[in-house]
Amino acid sequence: MINRSNQRAENALRTIEIQRDYLHHAAGSCLIKAGGTEILCAASIEEHVPGWLVGKKKGWVTAEYSLLPASTHSRNRRERKGAKGRTLEIERLIARALRTVVDLEALGEITITLDCDVIQADGSTRCMAITGAYIALVDALAQWREAGKIQGDPLLGQVAAISVGMVDGLVLTDLDYNEDSRAEVDMNVIGDDKGRFIEIQGTGEQLAFSRPQLNTMLDAAQAGLAELLALQKEALATN
Repeated sequence: MINRSNQRAENALRTIEIQRDYLHHAAGSCLIKAGGTEILCAASIEEHVPGWLVGKKKGWVTAEYSLLPASTHSRNRRERKGAKGRTLEIERLIARALRTVVDLEALGEITITLDCDVIQADGSTRCMAITGAYIALVDALAQWREAGKIQGDPLLGQVAAISVGMVDGLVLTDLDYNEDSRAEVDMNVIGDDKGRFIEIQGTGEQLAFSRPQLNTMLDAAQAGLAELLALQKEALATN
């Protein structure tokens, strides 16, 4: 048995809080908290698309991600000369995840940018960024529809992401920083509301893992995703 923060069970998520409409000027926004991790997610809509999409009558969904300087244990320097490797990888991950649940042709030639800024980092930031960015995306599209800019609903479903891993030989769900930093196996799993996987990032940080262990981690991830998807629905149902 492992001693987790707040005496969490192995398959238990941290306390999740979602506060919608956190920013006045964004088309959609939320502050998502998962234990000690806090991320501000905002969606902005611009009436143009990247050059390679001009004239193709479809839109685009992209993302930007950043760790604020004081969000980590030691000061994280701003990337003033452009995003670096890890940041770019996370930005692409967030954007890919969100595009899977959007009908880009139904958008028309607009670009939706999801900005995910980590205020406090205590593990699983990319997963919670995806989970919160979905909320911001839904509200931005609702605002755009109300303004008569698009017809119908271009959303194809829900998307959320969860971290799982093996720590001291045990499979844990929703790792905090302490757990993630010493995990033997670290995995980020993105899924939709149809029970399908969108992306799986798994690494044996200290040990190789077997197929049965992989199956156990994926089962834990699906259970955690179901909880997050339910929390998203609950947050979106409130005015």
